Amino acid sequence: MAEEDRFVRYLTDFGLSRQEAIVYRELLSGGKQSGYEIAKAAGISRSNAYTSLAALVEKGAAYLVEESAKRYIPVRLEEFCGNRLRRMEEEMEWLSANLPSENESEDGYITVEGEENIRNKMLNLLERAEERVYLSGSASCLEEVRLQLESLLSSGKKVVLVTDGGFELPGAVTYVSGPKGKQIGLITDSKYVLSGEYGQGSMNTCLYSGQRNFVTVFKNALANEIELIKIRKGEKVKDE
Repeated sequence: MAEEDRFVRYLTDFGLSRQEAIVYRELLSGGKQSGYEIAKAAGISRSNAYTSLAALVEKGAAYLVEESAKRYIPVRLEEFCGNRLRRMEEEMEWLSANLPSENESEDGYITVEGEENIRNKMLNLLERAEERVYLSGSASCLEEVRLQLESLLSSGKKVVLVTDGGFELPGAVTYVSGPKGKQIGLITDSKYVLSGEYGQGSMNTCLYSGQRNFVTVFKNALANEIELIKIRKGEKVKDE
């Protein structure tokens, strides 16, 4: 993805439409401008430019400067994004406090599709882990969640990794296996499992469940893989 496209895409995550994000980017790069100047720079009609600029003012991404002709200046990117994040945190707290009822049941089997959705699920599971984490995956996959794994270790939680090499994490128990490809497996607190295929160019489909039997089967399979790794290396097998 080109840097300009990524810049616009990320801005849409902060509540801007794609056209508003393009106009905001032009304001950030060009400074104070009129609607005519923005339309010319962004390659859009003047009516669309003024509509987007009005929306940016309303959403807190731009200011209107009343001069001989109306001009607009951008709100600093850090300020705009920070304001949006603060508002979303406040709204999340309100929603949590006013939620009628929350079903904590994790007994079903849930299919998680898409690279971003799987990564978010993996991150959420790691952040919610209370005691221990078992994670199986390629070195590149583990690298994506290094910060979360380091945070778990620093808080005294157990981290066991099964990977194909090239990934080192001081404090974690690491076993080097054969090539992992796009296969991942994650168990947290012996309660939840995320397993499937994840990575660029793959189908990106995983199964997530807190169903006890499924967790037990997956945990036993991972334990057997660890035992085989130990046997190949001539190590004494013991329960983890």
